[in-house]
Amino acid sequence: MQFRNVGGSGLQVSVAGLGCNNFGMRIDADATDTVVHAALEAGVTLFDTADIYGGRGTSEELLGRALGSRRDEVVLATKFANPMGDGPYDRGASRRYVVRAVEASLRRLGTDRIDLYQQHVPDPSTPIDETLEALDDLVRAGKVLYVGSSNFSGWQVAEAEAVARRDGRTRFVTAQNEWNLLNRRVEREVVPASEHFGVSLLPFFPLASGMLTGKYHRGEPAPEGTRLAAWGGHGLTDQAFDRVEALTRVAADRDHTVGDLALAWLAAQPSVCSVIAGATSVDQVQANVAGLEWELGAEDLAAVDAALTPAV
Repeated sequence: MQFRNVGGSGLQVSVAGLGCNNFGMRIDADATDTVVHAALEAGVTLFDTADIYGGRGTSEELLGRALGSRRDEVVLATKFANPMGDGPYDRGASRRYVVRAVEASLRRLGTDRIDLYQQHVPDPSTPIDETLEALDDLVRAGKVLYVGSSNFSGWQVAEAEAVARRDGRTRFVTAQNEWNLLNRRVEREVVPASEHFGVSLLPFFPLASGMLTGKYHRGEPAPEGTRLAAWGGHGLTDQAFDRVEALTRVAADRDHTVGDLALAWLAAQPSVCSVIAGATSVDQVQANVAGLEWELGAEDLAAVDAALTPAV
């Protein structure tokens, strides 16, 4: 397993990260244990969850239980800011809420500190300096070790960096955003901003919710139980299938699957420290790790660009 530093920090994570959003939603406690232990045995050290995953806290609870005595072997990442209740004080990034949210996550995870605590979504009602001050206090107290953002735009990444520098606060070392070969919008602003400020990218949905695995077929409805079926088939367009088929040919020419190519391509991006891929089985864990062991060369990257050019 390859390891990379996070942002400009000394924190190192495995290039293969495990996304834990399926825990409590698509798999139960026993299956979660199996997936977590398979990831540990494969050398995965970054486990990424959120308070909202699995139904308001369930993913954190199942992950904490599954890790058990092996907690110190991993980099434990979670998130705050999304609604955890129906009331006006059950969400956001205010000092009041951040203090409550971290304590609740610590209890659910069964740990005394969170390695990477990330603001899940921007909070337009709270100034970023208030959020950074609250997070800085948590770092000084030892309850949080590193902080990051998720779903921020490029200007928001830049603003957080500027405010942290101005006020001497703990800075964000990660930006977690959707990024895959079918959705490259982050390359317009988020990636350049992150590279400029030394913030590492943690791409989620690297397989485009299964589109980049061959799970879906042109002209057919999404299979029952899949994420795109739950989303009403959103994304199953002719343009998307054109891209998938072109990428599949590039992968096949190199004796790999399109899923391997999707993961390896992200790992080849200079700003990426780890690729967050979810899994519901041991086979999926192993497939994700295997895909991220493939190191693409310049010719491979050029072939990917050429395959996507007609559809850009």
